Amino acid sequence: MAKFTQEHKLYVAKRYLNELVSYRDLAYQVGIDDSILRYWVMLVRHHGDEAFTFPYTNYSSAFKLRVIQFISEKNCSIRKASAIFQIPDPSMVRRWVKKWERAGEDAFGSLEMRPSTMTANQKKKKMKDNSSSQSIEDMKKELEYLRMENAYLKKPKHLSSGRTITNEIKAKVVFELRNEFPVTRTIKVAKLSKSTYYHIINKWDQPDSDRKWKRRISFIYHRHSGRFGYRRITDVLQEKGHDINKKKVLRIMRELGLQCVVRMKKYKSYKGEVGKTAPNILNRHFKAEKPNQKWVTDITEFKLFGQKLYLSPILDLFNGEIITYTLQSRPTFNLVKTMLEQGLKHVNEGDNLLIHSDQGWHYRMAQYRRTLKKHNITQSMSRKGNCYDNSVMENFFGILKSEFLYLQEFDSIEHFKDELKEYMYYYNHLRIKSRLKRKSPVAYRVNTELAA
Repeated sequence: MAKFTQEHKLYVAKRYLNELVSYRDLAYQVGIDDSILRYWVMLVRHHGDEAFTFPYTNYSSAFKLRVIQFISEKNCSIRKASAIFQIPDPSMVRRWVKKWERAGEDAFGSLEMRPSTMTANQKKKKMKDNSSSQSIEDMKKELEYLRMENAYLKKPKHLSSGRTITNEIKAKVVFELRNEFPVTRTIKVAKLSKSTYYHIINKWDQPDSDRKWKRRISFIYHRHSGRFGYRRITDVLQEKGHDINKKKVLRIMRELGLQCVVRMKKYKSYKGEVGKTAPNILNRHFKAEKPNQKWVTDITEFKLFGQKLYLSPILDLFNGEIITYTLQSRPTFNLVKTMLEQGLKHVNEGDNLLIHSDQGWHYRMAQYRRTLKKHNITQSMSRKGNCYDNSVMENFFGILKSEFLYLQEFDSIEHFKDELKEYMYYYNHLRIKSRLKRKSPVAYRVNTELAA
């Protein structure tokens, strides 16, 4: 039989527990005897994900006696006892029991093993008599210690989530086990001093020094529907005059289980050589000195209720503000044409505007290029197949989908459109940015105009 890893054994056992499959069928698929599979499942039921991380490789005489005593007192099967004590193979325990039956107390001692001439009734009587001796009391204590050690070893990895196991985590484990085992013995298993343990748990009764920060951070996080990570939450707090470091915000967010949402990909509108292209005049110079100096645009796709919707916005590189947008069920030229007409209403006389896009067919149409020329707008295009040339627009689509599309539930297409309108307002007026001195796009533009 092939040698299976711990991970594979755990996977197979969980398959049996989670799927409607028999021991025989699953064992046949894996290529093992069904009795082996039954034992794997029994280990997982008793020890969970740590079932195949066996705490010992060598077993002392005292341990073997504890297992045998457990079988005798609980009238337990060898297989079940092996699983409870997390022993890799129940055949090991079967051999221990045979040795005990043959040699009694000397089975695991230094005395030479010898065949037993006792009858079965005599063996049972001897085991019963030994149960009242001091050695059995010692075995019970060691059995308790083993159970305690086994219970303790399972918890720290779960509580630490892969981080270093600190004294605080150890104290928490001991505290959780206090109703099962004596604290004075559990702290020895955890290798904690008594004073350290009580110092840590006494702090729990004191007011949490971070309680105000936790309330503030939690409020900001939920106010923005999980869209803000620790950096932007730090910006919000500092903008309000609070003196706090981003590392502290990150630590508290981890304690609260708060995590920013992830980003997704976009729709691509390139369909080959259609119309004329424009040079890459923007050339990744994404900073603008004033409004209406550099705009970027693109198209992204949404899939809702079995339909597709296409969004075409214009973003001002001066402050990241969404100037306008159009939303239609088909990516026709009218989608871009209407967007451009709406955007031109924001252009003032004397603005020297450049508008940048990818090489999508909409932006290569003669009508689109004529409109730009008519209003003295310079056209710029990304190089073919190079998304980084329009990365600001790509970044916005990633934010939009992760903070809005994948975060909310919608009742209908109309509901989606209403919520999108609200999000665009939120993005322009409420969502702060570090590079804008912790202000929203509109607030930054207004402050700049007032200062001028």
